[in-house]
Amino acid sequence: MPGTATSASSTSPAVGRALDILTHLAGRSGPVRVAALARELGIPRSSAYHILTVLAGRGFVTYLPDEQAYGLGVAAFEIGSAYLRHEPLERLARPILRTLATRLAQPVHLGVLHGAETVYLLKEQPAAGRPGAEAAVPLVTEVGVRLPAHLTASGRALLAHVGEAQLKALFPRPGDLITRTGKGPRSLSELRELLARDRARGWSEETELVSAGFRSVGVAAFDHHGRPVAALSSTWYRHHRPRDEAYVRDLLRRGAARLTHAVSGRAPTP
Repeated sequence: MPGTATSASSTSPAVGRALDILTHLAGRSGPVRVAALARELGIPRSSAYHILTVLAGRGFVTYLPDEQAYGLGVAAFEIGSAYLRHEPLERLARPILRTLATRLAQPVHLGVLHGAETVYLLKEQPAAGRPGAEAAVPLVTEVGVRLPAHLTASGRALLAHVGEAQLKALFPRPGDLITRTGKGPRSLSELRELLARDRARGWSEETELVSAGFRSVGVAAFDHHGRPVAALSSTWYRHHRPRDEAYVRDLLRRGAARLTHAVSGRAPTP
């Protein structure tokens, strides 16, 4: 048809450049200025500005005035999370969770980030009647439930490995850091401190931030770029310790390492 070739030739490069920009930002640990982005990708600065404006309008990138630079936006996280919620990840993780639930004799979950929330994809309970296992623990973390990521062990294990630009995009306002039990980080600076500690030790924990009387530990699994893709977590009654804490953390870390290997991933360099 007349005009089809012209439309394709004028549109396809723009689409390719938009994807190049998103891929480039995803591979950087912090926000990038337009001049650097244009230079590193070999595109005109005016084209970079135009594409970034469109991407920002759709939420795929976010502009950070203090740095005068761009980072990935919430929509980019949502696309990634949508991919991770598909069956392949769940199929790979399910046997790992079953083994962990049996060995820990307590519930184990698989969670991913969806924007600023943790979404639970899988939950495995220990077999009823197994020695050391409690009766089914009444948790809010059922499959499909969403909770504020900064309050959950799974969410914090994942947030500990996102860049500063992404963290600001997820929590742009102080009011975004809500609480459920009156406990938890109230500011981005306080959250940063918690995440830095979690990143250094390789696991996250929360005590009564989601539900009174419960405690959870979470460990992240990573993709081939060393980015967090999902987290394994386990929850138990705060005053009931069927297993030593270090034992729980160790098993979860082994499970997360198995999932990282299963998705052909690698843990990030400290």
